[in-house]
Formats: sequence, C-alpha cells, structure tokens
Amino acid sequence: MTPEELAAARDRVVPDVVAAGLRVLFCGINPGLLSAATGHHFARPGNRFWPVLHDSGFTPRQLRPAEQEELLTYGLGITNVVARATARADELSAEEYRAGGEVLRAKVARLRPAWLAVVGVTAYRVAFADRTARIGPQPGTLGETRVWVLPNPSGLNAHWSRQAMAEEYGRLRSAATGQPGAE
Repeated sequence: MTPEELAAARDRVVPDVVAAGLRVLFCGINPGLLSAATGHHFARPGNRFWPVLHDSGFTPRQLRPAEQEELLTYGLGITNVVARATARADELSAEEYRAGGEVLRAKVARLRPAWLAVVGVTAYRVAFADRTARIGPQPGTLGETRVWVLPNPSGLNAHWSRQAMAEEYGRLRSAATGQPGAE
C-alpha cells in the first residue's frame, strides 16, 4: 500500500460486521488508515486483535482481517466508537468520542448483543463519561447488554503482552459462554 493510498483513506468508514443477538460485539476506538484502505478491521500487521482473539479461544483458528465476516458464525461482531479513519487515535476529539458513544448506545439497543467489549479503556472513559473505568467487566449495562473493557490490541500498547491480553480476552469469553469463575 502506498503512502498516497493510505492518505486517501483518511476519514473513510469501515463497515461494521454486525448482526442482531451477538454473544460479543467488539468495539475498536476507530479505524486506522490501513483498515480504511482495505475495508478490514484491525488490518495493521502489528495489531494483536486477531491473534489474541484466537489465543483466548474466541475463534478455532487465527482469522485474517479479510476473513472478518466469519466472526458472525461465532456470534461475534466488530464496530468502532468513532467511525472515521485516522492515522492515530489522538487525532480524535473528546466530542467525537462522546458522539460516538451515543451512536454506540443506539447500535447496542438495536442489535442487543449479550456483551459489548470496548478495546481501549481511555476510549471507553471518554465516550461514556466514566473516569473510573478499569479493564474488566463494568458495573453498569447498556440496556440489557453487559459491558467489558479490554486492553487495546494495538502494537503501540506496550503495557500489555499478547499473553496477558489473551488472558483478559479469555475472561470475557468465559463470561460470554457462561463458564463459572469468569468474573
């Protein structure tokens, strides 16, 4: 992909991978330029979403970004807090996060997933005005949908190793499948 092609993807929207009644609706912060250019969520090779999804047991094999529609067969989906693509998440304003949170509330009310999993605690804090949120299950719900905040799988998130992320994603998977001791 050329720098020009990536630049042309700025502000594009990557379509959601969603259906009604999902077990888990994963919610990224916003698409990066490579995701917008390809139309595939978490498309940057250094992003650990797809490997961690498999490592945690959500998928029987590691999917490629181009196979994102296969998530629906596992009761999983993907959306974003903010729809527009940027090179970096720090290009988004607090207003965009809050507006995205309202759009996400409406989407969750319409689709009614069992769990909403926001991948990025800072994005969750700003979008839902919850400064005290931590990684893990949240005390509140969005309608009947439970909420879990997961570590951001970006390769830039050096605070979390792939193994530690897989363990946290695995806790959500256990909760979403009703396994005891998940929370």
